[in-house]
Amino acid sequence: MIRLLALLILFAAPLRAEEVVAGLSQNRIAITASFSGSDILVFGAVKRETPAPEGPLQVIITLQGPPLEVTVRRKDKVAGIWVNTDAVRVSRSPSFYAIAATAPLREVLSETEDLRHAVSIPRAIRAVGSGLEDAGVFTDALIRIRTEEGSFTLDEAGVELAEGTLFRTRFVLPANLTEGAYTTRILLTRGGQVVDSHEATIDVRKVGLERWLFALSREQPLIYGLLSLVLAVAAGWSASAVFRYIRN
Repeated sequence: MIRLLALLILFAAPLRAEEVVAGLSQNRIAITASFSGSDILVFGAVKRETPAPEGPLQVIITLQGPPLEVTVRRKDKVAGIWVNTDAVRVSRSPSFYAIAATAPLREVLSETEDLRHAVSIPRAIRAVGSGLEDAGVFTDALIRIRTEEGSFTLDEAGVELAEGTLFRTRFVLPANLTEGAYTTRILLTRGGQVVDSHEATIDVRKVGLERWLFALSREQPLIYGLLSLVLAVAAGWSASAVFRYIRN
């Protein structure tokens, strides 16, 4: 009886009118000594089992890097010296966060849906309560700093949508990427409501000599320090020998 009821519920569930079918130009990025950044092309189509519903279809695509814990401090002048006074700990801030959409976010996504899916940059940041009345100022400062350095981007006309079916966008990744999993999210919206979503992951890792040096610095810091010292002395001696040769 229970199995029969479950089957009836399954077949009675309505099919999604629109569904995302998407792909990435690459799902793995290798960080090497010559790495200067990368481009990620996100493309796809909207699969429909029935005619398209009323109203324009909108697409939002995000690319989010591994989360980091960040402490934002405020400096004030005390007795003529600039010192840290207040601080707010942001427990979860993306190391990289890019948003592209077919139109301004306020037009394609309601506040409720933004809160539910954490799409906009402020919603993607989670701050720990500090007791400060102006704690929001610290989050705004973090967003401003990350935006100026290119870690946070918003392109509200960055998604190309053709015939209400095919979409694509391109994200430019900087050279100073944090290792880890980068999550791509694609959201279809109508009337500000999310009708379907899709996620994919890009693995970003150091490889070769960079990976070995990174692991050595974390696992054997003493050996890493001694190796750095030896290399520095060798480089200084080599430069001195070259200058002496040129002068003679």
